[in-house]
Amino acid sequence: MATESDGEEEGKYIEGSQSLVVDDYLREMAKKAAWSVSSCKSGNGVQALRDDNLDTYWQSDGAQPHSVNIQFQKKVKLQLVVLYVDFKLDESYTPSKITIRSGDGFHNLKEIKTVELSKPVGWVYIYLSGTDPR
Repeated sequence: MATESDGEEEGKYIEGSQSLVVDDYLREMAKKAAWSVSSCKSGNGVQALRDDNLDTYWQSDGAQPHSVNIQFQKKVKLQLVVLYVDFKLDESYTPSKITIRSGDGFHNLKEIKTVELSKPVGWVYIYLSGTDPR
């Protein structure tokens, strides 16, 4: 994806669509990353998070905060993070706050975006560049 965001920013996001819609000029980078989670219940780990099936999901199983770590081999510039959430299915595990951090490793992560979610259902688009191109 295209542009990197500098500095901490309270986030704007778009939510609510059951269909994922991403502009043609963007390309998915997630498949080029190594994924891990802070904890998970058996059968609800990274594979369930990344399998493109809206009926499967990541379910944490540990103390908060819960986190998803996405590591790239090379430096990449991301413009957009898109995730599917459904408050109606399981309100106790649906995130209410998402913080995106970036850095060279776990010890130097810098917060670049924070968004608050209120009972989200559908695809949530988090723009890291600070602007919504739609």
